[in-house]
Amino acid sequence: MNAFVLSAAGFVLGGIVGFAFGTLQNAALRRNEQQQKAGSLKTNWLAMPGSMSRIALLLIILVVIQIACPLLFEGNIQWLVSAGVILGYGWTLYSKLRHRAVQ
Repeated sequence: MNAFVLSAAGFVLGGIVGFAFGTLQNAALRRNEQQQKAGSLKTNWLAMPGSMSRIALLLIILVVIQIACPLLFEGNIQWLVSAGVILGYGWTLYSKLRHRAVQ
């Protein structure tokens, strides 16, 4: 397969995974902020419950992608997948910060 197509596919797939993970984290953050406002959290230790399981889910998804699509992880393409994950997650963080700056 063409190296450019594999590189683009790896970058896009990584971006999708990063964006989905960022969206999941933001949804959990909004839910927890609502619980804090409502006073239903008893301690600050429970401020972000489930974050470790979401990170474990991200790692499992990346392993499944690596097993299911081995062509995306040969040569230096795995770095493009990682860059896509960073860009996808970074986009959700940037959007959240920009939204907070407007408010």
